[in-house]
Amino acid sequence: MRDPADADLVIFDCDGVLVDSEPIANRVLAVLLTEAGFPTSYEDSVCRYMGGTLDRVRAMLRAETGRDLPTGFTEHYRARLIEAFERDLRPVPGMAELLRALSRRGTPFCVASSSPRDRLALGLRVTGLASWFEHRVYCADDVTRGKPAPDLFLHAAVRMGIDPADAVVVEDSVPGVDAATAAGMTSIGYAALTPPDRLSAATRVVRDTTGLAVELGLTIPG
Repeated sequence: MRDPADADLVIFDCDGVLVDSEPIANRVLAVLLTEAGFPTSYEDSVCRYMGGTLDRVRAMLRAETGRDLPTGFTEHYRARLIEAFERDLRPVPGMAELLRALSRRGTPFCVASSSPRDRLALGLRVTGLASWFEHRVYCADDVTRGKPAPDLFLHAAVRMGIDPADAVVVEDSVPGVDAATAAGMTSIGYAALTPPDRLSAATRVVRDTTGLAVELGLTIPG
């Protein structure tokens, strides 16, 4: 695997890596699933669903219970999430400084997220990170199969003109790490919220942006 500090491309997941959205999204999801008749705690949501799409949540529940989410659940979830993001969303501490350091070094970077494009754009806008990425933003809407399939990361590498073997992915979820592995990419598990042992399949595991900067060979202000 490529040394992350020498990567030709850094691919960032968004939720939980660039923006501190996972606590917000999982609180909203847990409440709405419980209201829909699928009792779910915040901890359950983080453990079972973090890093996946709402379609994956729906498929898991259908397989386990034989029941589907109610009509309109997706729209209701997204509306509640947008409201919460506009009010509470913040960038992950130190991430703007890390992106600045990558830019100064001249290392290309992009976003590849399981979120729909509108939610992804909202998160980057509200946290002030959108300007760092411009058009280098790829999402679940761009591919047929989402994570843990490798399609999204391979799509990002093609669009960025980089061999997948020369890219490093920063991910905080098991499906994301599995997708990076399937794509033949080096992966850094970002274990700020996810227990580190759950990301043990990643090439490296870090707990915060300081550790991430070290793995990427960067120096950022403390």
